[in-house]
Amino acid sequence: MPSLSPLPARPEALVTATVRAAGRLHLGFLDPDASLGRRFGSLGVVIDGFETELELSPADTDQLVADHPAAQAELPRAAAHLARLRERSGLQAPLRLHLKRVLPGHAGFGSGTQLALAMGRAFARVHRLDLSTPALAAWLGRGQRSGIGIAGFDHGGLIVDGGPGADGSPAPVLSRLPLPEAWRVVVVMDDRVAGLSGDAERAAIARLAPLPRAAAADLCHQVLMRVLPGVAGNDFGAFAAGVNRLQQRLGEHFAPAQHGSAWTSPAVGRLLEWMRGHAADEVAIGQSSWGPTGFAFVASAGAAQGLVEAATAAGVRDPALALRTVAGRNRGAAVADRPPR
Repeated sequence: MPSLSPLPARPEALVTATVRAAGRLHLGFLDPDASLGRRFGSLGVVIDGFETELELSPADTDQLVADHPAAQAELPRAAAHLARLRERSGLQAPLRLHLKRVLPGHAGFGSGTQLALAMGRAFARVHRLDLSTPALAAWLGRGQRSGIGIAGFDHGGLIVDGGPGADGSPAPVLSRLPLPEAWRVVVVMDDRVAGLSGDAERAAIARLAPLPRAAAADLCHQVLMRVLPGVAGNDFGAFAAGVNRLQQRLGEHFAPAQHGSAWTSPAVGRLLEWMRGHAADEVAIGQSSWGPTGFAFVASAGAAQGLVEAATAAGVRDPALALRTVAGRNRGAAVADRPPR
């Protein structure tokens, strides 16, 4: 267990902490079946426009409050994180949790990891504990497959991780690059369906046929020689080609767990496939994790606006879908504290 800083001597010495943690898009695993002995490995990017925001403060008795129904639904999970943090730290001071905003759950934004890490960082800040984000993630059982959410919480940007170790050690960050400032992402959401998670996700992965070693090698090649150079050199074409190839291969691999489709939401798939056909090599499309959220990367805000307007004019945009154009987020979670009121 990591060492803990001393608890302040007086309850009034505790502080109020606020945390705003951004969502991420999971662009794919590199070797989900360990063809070379190390499983998973991930590519992902942190984005603006979607956040979990909470405040944790000293109180006379425990209080858990939320600002809207989506946040209200996450209070039991937040309470479980708080109980685990108390168990691991031995610190039992009563606290007030105010859950202001949450990421869409089971939709491909990494909502579970960001809520856990936001709770962990706020708890550590309230009690002035010197704990790293990977240590908090281990306490709260996060990062068992992907390290994108953990590294993204600290740094933002485009991230490649090497997959967790055979001993359960966290996935190391192999590369972290800032996404070019001009690039944009059209995020496509369908709240009528939900992606797999928990036991259902584990069972679905277990039923899949192994990804061949040659396919895993191709995925790694796409990331190393197209995606990363594209981001580092502001070469959108190289980036798009790599992401599209990655998503094509992984979509085929995971389709048996998604009713034979690369897309959890047929409506999201239809729209994004149309965008790919319309814009060719000027767009990178795909599904984040198990969806249903999809994405279309483009090189500028103007390109994003033109793509959305063209899709709307063509009548391929299901009115039930929500679209939002956002930038990449090249910084970590916003964390602050102040004396309690």
